[in-house]
Amino acid sequence: MAKTALVIGKFYPPHRGHKFLIDAASEKNNIVHVIVCHKSDQIPEGNLRKAWLQEIHPNAIIKVIDDMYDPTDSVLWAQMTKIWLGFIPDLVFTSEDYGVEFSRLLGAQHVLVDKNRINVPICATQIRINPWQYWEFLEPPVREYYAIRVVMAGAESTGKTTLSRDLAKVYETNWVPEFGRSYSEKKIREGTNDDWVTSDFVTIATEQCRLENNAARLANCVLVCDTDAFATAIWHRRYLKDRSPEVEAIAFSHRCPDLVILTDIATPFEQDGVRDGESIRGWMNDIFLEELIKSKRRFIMVKGTPQERLEQACSEINKILKGPVDINQVG
Repeated sequence: MAKTALVIGKFYPPHRGHKFLIDAASEKNNIVHVIVCHKSDQIPEGNLRKAWLQEIHPNAIIKVIDDMYDPTDSVLWAQMTKIWLGFIPDLVFTSEDYGVEFSRLLGAQHVLVDKNRINVPICATQIRINPWQYWEFLEPPVREYYAIRVVMAGAESTGKTTLSRDLAKVYETNWVPEFGRSYSEKKIREGTNDDWVTSDFVTIATEQCRLENNAARLANCVLVCDTDAFATAIWHRRYLKDRSPEVEAIAFSHRCPDLVILTDIATPFEQDGVRDGESIRGWMNDIFLEELIKSKRRFIMVKGTPQERLEQACSEINKILKGPVDINQVG
C-alpha cells in the first residue's frame, strides 16, 4: 500500500542532490509531498523553484510556504507542517541531522538519504556562488535560468554568425541561429520580401525567444545567440521606418543577455542573396550602439580579424564565468 512521504527544504536552487532525495521518496509508489520554503529576499524566488521541481517531478504534490520561522525550533516546524499538509505523513525523507527530531515530533518515520553526499556530492550554496562550476548537477529548467547568454548584435555582414559558431566551438556549447533569416528566405521564395508588416516582426521576435530559451536548457554553461528579439525591434525600424511597441515589449520582457557583442562594420560586405543593407551599415551600427547604451545592456564592441574578435569576446565571457552570479541579470 502506498504511503505518504514528505520532503521539505529551500531547494535554493534545486539540484541533482534534491532530485536524488525526492526520487528516493517516490520509490514504492509513495505519494510524495514537497514543501518549498521561501524567504522574500531569495532569488530565484520560491514559486519559480516550485515550477522547476514540478517539471522535474511531475507526480509530486508541491507547495510553497513563507519561511519566517526559527530554523532550530523543530516543535514549531512540526506543528506548522501538519497545518500546511492537513495530515501527518507516514515518512519524512531528509539528508540532514534535523530530520530525526523533526520526524519524531511530526509523528512520522524518518528516512535518511545520502547524508554525507556520497551519491551526489553537491550543496545549493556551491551552486549559488558559481552555478557554472557545478553545471553537471543542474537539471534542464535550472540550466535555462543560469546559462550565460551571449548575444551578437550589429549590421548586416559584420561577422555575427561566424563569431557565433567560433564561440560555440570554444565553449563546447550550442548556438541559436537567426530565425529572421529563414523567415526572410521563405518570404523571398513566396515573392513577398518587399511586403513587411509589424506582425512579421512579432512572429520573428516571439520565435527567437522560444528558440533561445529551449537552447539554454541544452547549453554547456554558455549559450551563444546569433541575434535576439532586441535586434528584431531594431530591424523593424530598418524596414518599416518606425518603432514597434509590440515588438519592443517582447524584447524587454525577455531575459536580458549577460553580454551583447557588437560587431563593427569594418568588414567586407558579402552578398548572399538575402542581404540588402550595405549602404546603411553605418546607420544600423549607430542605432545598435545607441539602444544598447540606453537599455544599459552589458556589451563590448569587437574589431579586427575573426581571430582577434574571438579573443576579445572570450576574454569578456571568461570574466563572467569566473565571477559571482548577477541576480539582476538572470531569470
